[in-house]
Amino acid sequence: MSLPPLVEPAAELTVDEVRRYSRHLIIPDVGMDGQKRLKNAKVLCVGAGGLGSPALMYLAAAGVGTLGIVEFDEVDESNLQRQIIHSQSDIGRSKAESAKDTVLGINPHTTVQIHEERLDSSNVMDIFAPYDLILDGTDNFATRYLVNDACVLLGKPYVWGSIYRFDGQASVFWSEHGPCYRCLYPEPPPPGMVPSCAEGGVLGVLCASIGSIQVNEAIKVIAGIGEPLLGRLMIYDALEMSYRQVKVRKDPDCAVCGENATVTELIDYEAFCGVVSDEAQEAAAGATITPKQLKEWMDDGESIDVIDVREPNEYEIVSIPGARLVPKDDFLMGTALQDLPQDKKIVLHCKTGVRSAEVLAVLKDAGFSDAVHVGGGVIGWVNQIEPDKPVY
Repeated sequence: MSLPPLVEPAAELTVDEVRRYSRHLIIPDVGMDGQKRLKNAKVLCVGAGGLGSPALMYLAAAGVGTLGIVEFDEVDESNLQRQIIHSQSDIGRSKAESAKDTVLGINPHTTVQIHEERLDSSNVMDIFAPYDLILDGTDNFATRYLVNDACVLLGKPYVWGSIYRFDGQASVFWSEHGPCYRCLYPEPPPPGMVPSCAEGGVLGVLCASIGSIQVNEAIKVIAGIGEPLLGRLMIYDALEMSYRQVKVRKDPDCAVCGENATVTELIDYEAFCGVVSDEAQEAAAGATITPKQLKEWMDDGESIDVIDVREPNEYEIVSIPGARLVPKDDFLMGTALQDLPQDKKIVLHCKTGVRSAEVLAVLKDAGFSDAVHVGGGVIGWVNQIEPDKPVY
């Protein structure tokens, strides 16, 4: 589906800008008119991480006049494997400031506005309002639904991308012309069902593959050229090096953009997505110990069975001494329950405490009433007990 240009063209390009964008200007579909529209466009990138890094850099290089960056985090060493907008010297710095410096180094003609705050229902409408198009580079469901619903309510196009391990997806959602994100995914998956990149990993270069597709779609929407991925979901498999598309139709019963929409204002998206299930929260209440408590039990020779519910590749990176590996799925399938000791207290842990809380709920339901889990997981253990060990 072809769309009209999103923004009006700027009055003119300077001599320096003509020289800079000459390879765009000689493309008939872009030309002077399209480049002027890019100059006049205001694009907000939610996140300056894996997808936000290549997206911001290519948006700046393409000549988008105003770039907004929503990012509250700091640069960590583990980011550098894929977040190419940051460098070694930026570790510990604000990601927003680091990204801004890189963008301006690429294109000093670009104006950069940074929003160093966590996006939520209380601020999203004000932050989104001045921008023409929203590009989402986040990796959690709560923010995706928040971004989608705000874009629907504001009538703004939403360029979406998602990555996990070797797989990527991208699409364009714009309720005025086609489906929104909720037409594709009406409800979030159950808590813990879909691991995040922090839990499951991601091939670094995949960020560039999907991030560049997002920029390509943003340019097409801004300039009104080609056929954007509106009503189409692009699915990329980096291992097979294959692309395929799935049609996405506007859902007339969509809760946000449907004919009888029930969502007319923003909601609590953390609660909507259930970052941790109610069962896990209930199980963890009164059954959560700290890494220091676990260390004391170990030193005192307590009769405990410490079980790591992460995946084998995570266990190889770092582990708590004496912990044995039993991945979460083995508990969810029920195969691990028969091997649990009856004469020891079971102590579960994962990376940060989310997966172990889910497994704890399974154990409580199976009758292991005195089982506990470690709040903060192996990351908390390293921070509090063995700071010389690596984290991921």
